[in-house]
Amino acid sequence: MFETLSDRLTSVFSSLRSKGRLSDADIDATTREIRIALLEADVALPVVKAFVAQVKERARGSEVSQALNPAQQVVKIVNDELIGILGGETRRLRFAKTPPTVVMLAGLQGAGKTTLAGKLARWLREQGHAPMLVAADLQRPNAVQQLQVVGERAQVAVYAPEPGNGVGDPIGVARRSIDEARRLQHDIVIIDTAGRLGIDQEMMKQAADIRDAVSPDEVLFVVDAMIGQDAVTTAQAFMEGVGFDGVVLTKLDGDARGGAALSVRHITGRPIMFASTGEKLEDFDAFHPDRMASRILDMGDILTLIEQAQKTFDEEQAAKMAGKLTSGENFTLEDFLEQMMMVQKMGPIKNLLGMMPGMGQMRDQINSIDDRDLDRIAAIIRSMTPGERQDPKIINGSRRARIAAGSGVTVSAVSNLITRFFEAQKMMKRMAGGMGIPGMPGGRGKSGKAQKKAKKGRRVSGDPRKAALGKAPAERTEDETPKQGGVLGNLGGKLPPGMELPPGFDPSKLRLPGQK
Repeated sequence: MFETLSDRLTSVFSSLRSKGRLSDADIDATTREIRIALLEADVALPVVKAFVAQVKERARGSEVSQALNPAQQVVKIVNDELIGILGGETRRLRFAKTPPTVVMLAGLQGAGKTTLAGKLARWLREQGHAPMLVAADLQRPNAVQQLQVVGERAQVAVYAPEPGNGVGDPIGVARRSIDEARRLQHDIVIIDTAGRLGIDQEMMKQAADIRDAVSPDEVLFVVDAMIGQDAVTTAQAFMEGVGFDGVVLTKLDGDARGGAALSVRHITGRPIMFASTGEKLEDFDAFHPDRMASRILDMGDILTLIEQAQKTFDEEQAAKMAGKLTSGENFTLEDFLEQMMMVQKMGPIKNLLGMMPGMGQMRDQINSIDDRDLDRIAAIIRSMTPGERQDPKIINGSRRARIAAGSGVTVSAVSNLITRFFEAQKMMKRMAGGMGIPGMPGGRGKSGKAQKKAKKGRRVSGDPRKAALGKAPAERTEDETPKQGGVLGNLGGKLPPGMELPPGFDPSKLRLPGQK
């Protein structure tokens, strides 16, 4: 979504890294490029003007002029201002003191309200709540049936007493749903309302009447992030006609320029609360302004990556695998398949790599990654027998032909996988053994060559004095044993000619510098 904006801002900051100190001309040139980047990303003009003015003011302040690295300081300023435009801090749902909490969704038709209702319900269910979906969109054809299908996939209850398709009273359905939720002990009610292709009085009146009938705790405005400047116009119209407490962005995985996300919050004054980043029900999460700003500036989103890993990976399985690797046990193809399946559950590989810092510079390589390659690898491994997965060394030519036929790939693809697996297995064993580095877990202290070298014996110097010092204590004669350490010891206990001390010299009477 923000690839174009991210690329432009990254190129702007790269030109500042060679600057030891920023002049007014450098600041003007930088802010001009930032303005162009924001306008190209479809950000509303009032937002661009306010953003650039604030960046320019802070860039000319003492925080940059006194900085050791002005470029990094400018990046920090832009990051702070982006976080401010996106809402400053994460806004959470307000829950009613007495259940159920009522959440009403509003927006234009095609923004993705019905699918988003299922995503929100699933997300709340994972948080430990018992949500119920309400089919109050009785105008759009098959809207009720779609919500029922989505609710079944999300494993949440759906209240749909009317068939829809123009039949039924949406206001009455919304009102009765509150009593139904209390009766069935659902603590959250999510009401899916009707939309239109464009803003009209009938839609606004129906949404306002539903709001007055159920007095929702949260009214969420659902906006398609791909509609650009129209998002701001629609948001202003809904703000005046119905009013809303927060914004939900859908289709953030699209290829639009993403200006809506930067504009709606600034124009309406309402925070962005949730974001939908894909077609699957699990592609949904709370909106974090600081993380989104980091992704725009190609600084990654490690926290979200960690959270996804924690939700996906089983702690007991992860601990078992970690113990297996550190103990040096064999890493089998069965283990490899298990780990690969767990990574696939986290989402597309391209999305995961996109959360790593600096990955914007490798976007072409990341976009060339095909998740179907993982499916082919899984098919190859599943075509093996349990014995072959445990010990791939037994896979000969005939077995490879059988595995290739069973998985629908070529024999060379099977051979390549086995070869790469053996290389990975060797690396795992080296890591488990500390790679022969002293101090590392499992390290052996000395390498094999060093141990062989030590067995051959000590090297003896050609200098008789050094040779005498190099002897073991048991090998030295009484005359060869050094009488003094330090310099005198290395010189055999005698000073060179011309450096002898005078008779009766007392070192304690020396007046060293700094003594009185």
